Amino acid sequence: MRFPAKSAFEVFLAFLKLGLTSFGGPVAHIGYFRAEFVDHRRWLDEESFLNLVVFCQFLPGPASSKLGIALGLRRAGWLGALAAWVGFTMPSAMALIVFALGALQWKDLASSGAVHGLKIAAVSVVAQAVWSMGKAFCPDRLRAGLAVAAALLVWAVPGSIGQFAAIALGAVIGRWALRLNQLPVVSTYDYGVSKRTGALLLAVFIVLLIALPVIAAGTNLFLISAIAAMYLAGGLVFGGGHLVLPLLHAGVVLPGWVSNDAFLAGYGATQAVPGPLFTFAAYLGAVMPWPLGGWIGGLALLTVIFVPAFLLVVGALPFWESLRQHLGVRQAAAGVNAAVVGLLASALYDPVWTSAIHTAADCLIAIIAFVMLVVFKISPVAVVGFAAVCGWIFF
Repeated sequence: MRFPAKSAFEVFLAFLKLGLTSFGGPVAHIGYFRAEFVDHRRWLDEESFLNLVVFCQFLPGPASSKLGIALGLRRAGWLGALAAWVGFTMPSAMALIVFALGALQWKDLASSGAVHGLKIAAVSVVAQAVWSMGKAFCPDRLRAGLAVAAALLVWAVPGSIGQFAAIALGAVIGRWALRLNQLPVVSTYDYGVSKRTGALLLAVFIVLLIALPVIAAGTNLFLISAIAAMYLAGGLVFGGGHLVLPLLHAGVVLPGWVSNDAFLAGYGATQAVPGPLFTFAAYLGAVMPWPLGGWIGGLALLTVIFVPAFLLVVGALPFWESLRQHLGVRQAAAGVNAAVVGLLASALYDPVWTSAIHTAADCLIAIIAFVMLVVFKISPVAVVGFAAVCGWIFF
């Protein structure tokens, strides 16, 4: 059956296909998007696609989801943006909520050998992310040193304060110390969003970013605090993907809402599903205490963590063509990218490594899984399955 060109349902079906088949993280997702929308469907040309990729790299939040929202907006307006997000996100979110409900129903599941294997898989996946993102975001001594400084800072000042300080440090040093080339000028495109509307959406993003933590601290209500933690995670992490791990851990494990074992088990399970890694929020919402928990909690926190991406993408697009030529913006973003590599490296040791690696056998499985990912380029799904089977057999 054929559907009208540039309809929201056409966008939904295209992204549903990707949401069911796109494994491998945000970098791989961008490759899938290019093949689908540039080569196959020809919704836009190569230059326009790369323009959107660069635009999305400048904004915090889930990288591939931001790109999907922008592509949906370009194709079918506001409904197209929503359809792209639903199609790409819901398959993995629903699978993770089902996994979470299973973990709650069978209490021994969280301590089973297979789940221990998922924790070990998380070690190898995060290590691969540190390795690959370190090469991409820290190509010189300054940015490598910035990553190390950020890791030491969050080690010395645990929790969200140290993480935010490291991000701010990256932005300041990047802005004033990095030397980058100007971007080439490309043709513009009207996305149907006025600058007034864009400014309003960006203002809403900033107000929520400031107000939610303040309200959460003032009221000390669990629901408001959980919403604030998810919104901050979705609104402050540059690069998306695995880089959200430290903020989510600080937001839900340190307050005691989710146990460290359950957190790492869910993170390992997230590697076995397609789509954006930010759907981990659906798992966390499903395992949280009342009034969250189950399907309502999972879908609620899933929505909250993606709200910043919608506000930023739709709000910033009207200003992008002029803003992206500003060298200072590129320098600050490059510094933040280097800092978040340091955040991820710190999280790799604690809590990921310290919670999963207890014996020589654990270490051996993690090393084999890492080699499978980095050297042999084996799919993360297969690697997670390998680790889970090893855990089931040996533990």
